[in-house]
Amino acid sequence: MKHTPLQNFDTVSGSALSDLIEAGREWPVARLFGLPLVRGARQEMARHIVARVGASRPSTINFINAHCVNQQRRDREYRDALESSDLLLPDGIGMEIAAKLCGLELGENLNGTDLFPALCREAATQGTGIFLLGGVPGAADGAADWATTHFPALRIAGTHSGYFSAEEEELLIERINRSRAGILLVGFGVPLQEKWIARNRHRITAPVVMGVGGLFDYYSGRIPRAPKLVRACKSEWVWRLAMEPRRMAKRYIWGNAVFLAYAAATGAANRGVFETLNAAGKRVVDVVLASVAIMALLPILIVTAFAIRTEDKGPVLFRQTRIGNDGRPFSMIKFRSMYTDAEERRNALLAQSERDGTCFKMRNDPRITRTGRFIRRFSIDELPQLFNVLGGSMSLVGPRPALPSEVTTYRGSQWQRLQGKPGITCTWQVRGRAEIPFERQAIMDRAYLKRTNLWVDLKLLLCTPGAVLSGRGAY
Repeated sequence: MKHTPLQNFDTVSGSALSDLIEAGREWPVARLFGLPLVRGARQEMARHIVARVGASRPSTINFINAHCVNQQRRDREYRDALESSDLLLPDGIGMEIAAKLCGLELGENLNGTDLFPALCREAATQGTGIFLLGGVPGAADGAADWATTHFPALRIAGTHSGYFSAEEEELLIERINRSRAGILLVGFGVPLQEKWIARNRHRITAPVVMGVGGLFDYYSGRIPRAPKLVRACKSEWVWRLAMEPRRMAKRYIWGNAVFLAYAAATGAANRGVFETLNAAGKRVVDVVLASVAIMALLPILIVTAFAIRTEDKGPVLFRQTRIGNDGRPFSMIKFRSMYTDAEERRNALLAQSERDGTCFKMRNDPRITRTGRFIRRFSIDELPQLFNVLGGSMSLVGPRPALPSEVTTYRGSQWQRLQGKPGITCTWQVRGRAEIPFERQAIMDRAYLKRTNLWVDLKLLLCTPGAVLSGRGAY
């Protein structure tokens, strides 16, 4: 009886990767739509898959694209099959867009069509046999011919189309097992292939089983792949729609619209709608107010630059590496308030610090120039950081950016003050600045990050001029 076709570390050796798998190595993932998607490079993933052939535990690997996400939302059996997979590989531009909307990072696009050549190359190198199951009659054979033409050492353990009866299924699985294939590629299409694999995995002895969708159609030549330029523009789905408009219209036109709406809703839920709007509003306020401030303060900036240059002929600006949001370093700019050899003289003065061991501060620091003492007194030395704000590495309000040497001394929850974009002013800046011990500063920074909003920022900005003019804690 004829059934309806079932459709839709660069230098590490295979043995070394197998050892890592046996040792329980976890592959980095990004959880998207509740599913753990692998983050990795294509060639590295091909090595990893072939290395799994030598592992003691069998593996099931599937791909996730926009169509898959739509399907799993309304098909519980399919979602169960995905959740039981050992690896889920991100496939297509849709997953990249969804990840960005959710604030996540994925590795390379690991779609099966691009992964197949790398997988064949690695399997040929390691002597691993591959069985191709699926597609219309002749599709698996055509894909096998392509593979052995390009990789003559590759062993094709067998092929079979996606057309077989329930009675033939038992014999087919026996044939796959007798072939001693290391990898079984199943191209029945989503969601039938994942359900078939989940239902029969316990009977299949191949160490690695992968659902590969319409892979065989491409490599058999039945459906031409998009030109390289189209692929480079990440628009292969448009080509596929042009090749099969009647069959693919619902999936790519309506389906993509549904997926993007779902991805946007998921992104809003993951980030928090309020948090997203607040972050956007904070950035708008930063850009507008920083631009206005630079224009308004331009005369002060020019006079200060002239005074610094005149005093000792040294550079006007001082660039220093600071630690910003999520521990990322960035280059912060200030007006230079110290002599040019200040950093070299710092170690000799550490014992005279009037602050705890985390932050070095002296009221009468001999390294500070005459001009520097004045501009520090009124925080004029901080004004060039308005350009950091425009560039996005800083905000007008946020925890003050720390020196790398200070960060290495952080203990316990003090690290949490690095979980937000650093700012020019902050809570403790308007309440005493250097007179507040660092432990208390860290507590105030963490409290700000937990309740940050535009109203809190506005109040701190309004308090800043008074704190600057008072000069309290400014040294």
